[in-house]
Amino acid sequence: MLTDPRFTIEVELTVPFHDVDMMGVVWHGNYFRYFEIAREALLNQFDYGYRQMKQSGYLWPVVDSQVKYRGVLRFEQRIRVRAELKEYQNRLRIDYQIFDLASGTRTTTAYTIQVAVEEKSQELCFVSPAILFQCLGVTP
Repeated sequence: MLTDPRFTIEVELTVPFHDVDMMGVVWHGNYFRYFEIAREALLNQFDYGYRQMKQSGYLWPVVDSQVKYRGVLRFEQRIRVRAELKEYQNRLRIDYQIFDLASGTRTTTAYTIQVAVEEKSQELCFVSPAILFQCLGVTP
């Protein structure tokens, strides 16, 4: 099921000046912006982006994340960020990889975990809501 091509996306970005430190290296916290760009594109690909999440009555906060910095990213470097949906039944786990566009070298691996929270009650959902399964085209 997770082999559906809609559950993986790649976006190309150029590292902007405002993301780097005095040494011209991307500050570690800015990697999450690159993940967010790829995550939003991935969610939109199966029609459950942030607007649709909010309209469906669920919030999806990130509750866990991990990053492994394998190489540095620098100002004006062209990169490719891959986001892949790995889990969806009880939470959304999205794995990320960042590659240098010129060499193809992988510089970063990461994941984020999001859980559904019903907006009205602010209750945590222990199973993903039916709307997610519907957008994914799977049965719960």
